[in-house]
Amino acid sequence: MAGGWAKDGAVSEQIEASINDELARLKARKLPQGESLTHCAECEEPIPEARRLALPGVKLCIDCVQERDQKFQARGGMNRRGSKDSQLK
Repeated sequence: MAGGWAKDGAVSEQIEASINDELARLKARKLPQGESLTHCAECEEPIPEARRLALPGVKLCIDCVQERDQKFQARGGMNRRGSKDSQLK
């Protein structure tokens, strides 16, 4: 169902495009490469062999990764394609 000047399916297309953009951004992230370290690059604790085999190129232990992830702040969820409210102004 379209509303106003929008064509049928415009909202669905906008949602799908936003999801595809985010998936592309996530896929573009660089994954660890090369040989895994035997000890963490930050705290120098040993990295378990199972972790090194599961994630080739791993450089951090689980504790340091979890600490870094907690500090991560999600980017704003601004819809750059414009929202219905911005189009009405």
